Amino acid sequence: MNIVLLRPSDWIDHETVCLRDHRAQHLLNILKVAADDSVRVGVINGERGVGIVAATSEDSVTLVVTLGSPPLPRHPFDLVIALPRPKMLRRILRTVAEFGVNQLHFINSYRVEKSFWQSPHLNTDKIEDCLIAGLERSGDTQMPEVFLHHRFRPFVEDELPLLLSDKRGLIAHPGDHQPLTADKRQPSVLMLGPEGGFIPFELELAQANGMQPCQLGSRILSVDTAVNAVLARELR
Repeated sequence: MNIVLLRPSDWIDHETVCLRDHRAQHLLNILKVAADDSVRVGVINGERGVGIVAATSEDSVTLVVTLGSPPLPRHPFDLVIALPRPKMLRRILRTVAEFGVNQLHFINSYRVEKSFWQSPHLNTDKIEDCLIAGLERSGDTQMPEVFLHHRFRPFVEDELPLLLSDKRGLIAHPGDHQPLTADKRQPSVLMLGPEGGFIPFELELAQANGMQPCQLGSRILSVDTAVNAVLARELR
């Protein structure tokens, strides 16, 4: 945990919080904080700052908080991903939070198994837990927005053009396409397919609605590896 994320229920008064959950246990047992120590803190979807330890007990930590720093810069890519296997879902959610993605859209696709949509990992609280874990790791506070789209064609025809109103659209697909590039000055929406890739109809429909094909290299990547490869390019 590289930042202590604060919730509205933590506040005792306008400058003091009391933690009694896993955050307190991490501070007490891992960081072994004592009175007057300082730790990085931040309000979920708000500012970052410093917390000074005012008091500790066996199961609680009280911090005096000073805020003032904004969330970390956002990634230029929003992501549209064909819903992956549940075992990959948690890793992808943590990754997009770590990289500072603003929006993540999970979509259906011909090669997405129907059972994937029944995964308990898609419950709102499970998604939030994964995102918070990513924020805690990266030291950020801004939660990505996560959207679920159960039908491919309505998303591509009705919602995708709105996402592309001020962004370029890219769809990663094997073939003789231009390599993917990332530029902080050029916000983009990137679309990643399921295992086995998009079928021709899906690729053609996406292109008809503003998406340009690009390639990530000569290797075929698993979805969670592709997400890391895509988002890391902006850091070069």
